[in-house]
This record gives sequence, structure tokens and C-alpha cells, in this order.
Amino acid sequence: MMGGLRRFRHAGRRVARVPRRLSDNRLSRFSSLAMSVNRIFCIGKNYAEHVAELAHLDAAASEGLRAPKAATRSAAAAAPAPTALRADAVSPPDGDCVVFMKPASCIVEEGQPIVLPRGRGAVHHEAELVIELTGGGRDIPEDEALDCVAGMTLGLDLTLRDLQTELKRSGKPWELAKAFDGSAPMGMIRPYLEQDLQDIHFTCHVNGVLRQHGHTRDMLFTVARQIHILSQTWALEPGDVLFTGTPKGVGPLRPGDEIVLASPLLGEFRWSCA
Repeated sequence: MMGGLRRFRHAGRRVARVPRRLSDNRLSRFSSLAMSVNRIFCIGKNYAEHVAELAHLDAAASEGLRAPKAATRSAAAAAPAPTALRADAVSPPDGDCVVFMKPASCIVEEGQPIVLPRGRGAVHHEAELVIELTGGGRDIPEDEALDCVAGMTLGLDLTLRDLQTELKRSGKPWELAKAFDGSAPMGMIRPYLEQDLQDIHFTCHVNGVLRQHGHTRDMLFTVARQIHILSQTWALEPGDVLFTGTPKGVGPLRPGDEIVLASPLLGEFRWSCA
């Protein structure tokens, strides 16, 4: 009961949104899931071992090295990774939380093809827990943040890795490498019934080969803390979704690949790459 009252109170602080009218040809470009999504928030570098493999990939790129396109796992998974933050280390400050956004045109529902960009370098998969929000407004206390969770699923934060490395090297934002159309495949959203969001296992298989195996207990920023941090900058609204970060094991995708995300709690979701 108290959680429901808090959700109602937070929702009352949000600014009402006026529905937009789209032409028929624009409507055809959006999936039903995309039409229900308001904003897509994404958290970067939220698993210590993934931070380490990114450092390895960046170092390799700076030396002019590239992972083979036909590789079935990331280069970082095949070589020792440099030291990174431990998941059980002292929690980093809020200001260290990496946040970026994607438009709704990034969403690819299960069963639709993932159309990979051509001629723009390696496209990497990043499997993640995805959270749907009820709203919440601004300045949500961390201990009330989970009252704003409506649902959950698994998704992919697809990344143009070569371009991201170049952008990072020049100190530019990541959106060109992260927010291209089709870069956020999402499974069907399951209702949140107060399950432990920090005790969820999930996997990513490509062509039957395990690439990623994550557990949300290893997050550097918990889901509740992510919501709290976001609400300090944005008034969170119904339909906002949150990609919560990826574990180690990111790697390249190619046309013809079959990708499967799975979790004992959330189910299994499949896509084909084109």
C-alpha cells in the first residue's frame, strides 16, 4: 500500500505530456513497443569487468589493432584484462555514473530483424536488464526509487565500437555510436512484482555460443540508485525506460547472426541480424 501511495505522489509531480499526432507513413516506422516508450535512458560502465574489457579494447585500438570480424567472442574475453574497479569495492560517487540517451526509433521488438549499419566498423552487442518506469518526477529518494518501477525485460545496447573509440579519444559524446536507428532491441516487458532487481541472472548467446553471462548483483550502481541519479536531472515520466548497463563479454555481430537473450526470471528473446 505504501509503495503505491509513493508512486502516486511522485506521479503527481510530473509534467503532463500532450500526445503527438504522427502521419501514417511515420507511424509505419515505429513498432507498437516504440510507440509506448517515452525516453530511453542508458547507463554505461556499470559492471567492473566490462570497464576492464573496454580499457583493453581502447588500448588495442590505440595501437592500431582490430579484433577479427569473424570472431565468436570479444577480443577482451580472449586476453587478460587490465585491473578495474571491483564490484564489491566502495560505491563510486553519483557523478561517476555514465548516462546517455537513445530515441524511440532505436527499438527493435522481438521477431523483427536487427538491421546492422554497413560500412561503419564493428557493431557490438551489449546485453542488459531493461527497466520500465511508472514515472516518479524529480528528486526521488533512493529508498523510494523502486516504487517507480513498472516492468522489466532484457535488451541490447548495440554499439558502433570503432566509432565509439574514436569519439572517446576526441572527447566527444557517444550518441553517434550508440543512438542509431535499431540500436535498442527490447524483449516483451514483464510486470515488476517486487522481485529482487539485484538478483537477476541473464545471458547472451550468438549462434548458440555463450557471449555474456551477467548477474545484476555485480552492478556498480544499483537500479534504485540509477533511478535516483536520473531524477536529479530529469522529471521521470511514465513510459521512460532504463538500460542498466552490460557485463563483460561484448563482441561483434554480423548479418545472418542469431542472438538470444535469456533469464530464468524474464524469459527468452530472439533476433536475427540482417
